[in-house]
Amino acid sequence: MLTIKSSILKKVYKPRKPWAHKGDFGRLLVIGGSKKYSGSPTFNALAALQTMSAYRTGTDVVEVVAPKRAADIIASFSPNIITIPLEGDYIAKKHLPILLKESKNKTAFVIGGGIERNKSTLETIKYYLKKIKILGVIDADAIYALKNNKNNKNKINLSNFVITPHAYEFFILTGKKPNDNLKQRIKLVQEQAKKLNTTILLKGHVDIISNGKQTAINKTGTPFMTKGGTGDTLAGIVGSLIAQGSSLFDSACVAAYINGKAGELTRKKISLTASDLLEQISKIVDEV
Repeated sequence: MLTIKSSILKKVYKPRKPWAHKGDFGRLLVIGGSKKYSGSPTFNALAALQTMSAYRTGTDVVEVVAPKRAADIIASFSPNIITIPLEGDYIAKKHLPILLKESKNKTAFVIGGGIERNKSTLETIKYYLKKIKILGVIDADAIYALKNNKNNKNKINLSNFVITPHAYEFFILTGKKPNDNLKQRIKLVQEQAKKLNTTILLKGHVDIISNGKQTAINKTGTPFMTKGGTGDTLAGIVGSLIAQGSSLFDSACVAAYINGKAGELTRKKISLTASDLLEQISKIVDEV
């Protein structure tokens, strides 16, 4: 089992050729948001930009598909973000053609931040995950679309995805409740990743990453990273690294390290916010 160290960054961040051009380092699609929630997909995307996650960690192009109110708010944060507004207050079945169309020229996706859990939205997410061919990250409310994903003709193949639950979302996904005993927690993640044939990044005081064959733990971070949005920056970083061509397992490991280290570098405690993490991400990746 691997304990993640800073040296892992060199595995995914290689020297760039002088004649590199736009698109060589990934195109990430972020699907999320609702009338009520615009912050989650913003953090997914901005963890890619200078004050966001996916661009911040090296992805060339980041697009966000979200209901119109959320898309308009997200676009206002930065001219670097491309947004595709959807009619209505929630992602729904009528939006599937747009979601699939916008996925065609992308190298990875992140789905789930701020989508909420109404039946139509979750059914839409299920269908999207069945149809999509690119690699991606399933986070937050999208994890609820995987509840009872059992062996039947409608089962979603999870092998192309990284799933990023906290403890309760892990329970929703697997029906198993992780406790605070690290050894037992590691064993449980390994078992469930193997059973579901997927890569799981269980967030916590110690992050646990497993695809059922390989397992790693990440110890960066602080107890003050409980604020809303810190998981969204993590999902954005994972998606960014996948979009750039890293494996699912390596992307999850490196993202956990970067996100936690960014929290440490803020040197903040009670006042820490997800925006503070975004300000530190570039310092970590630019020093590789």
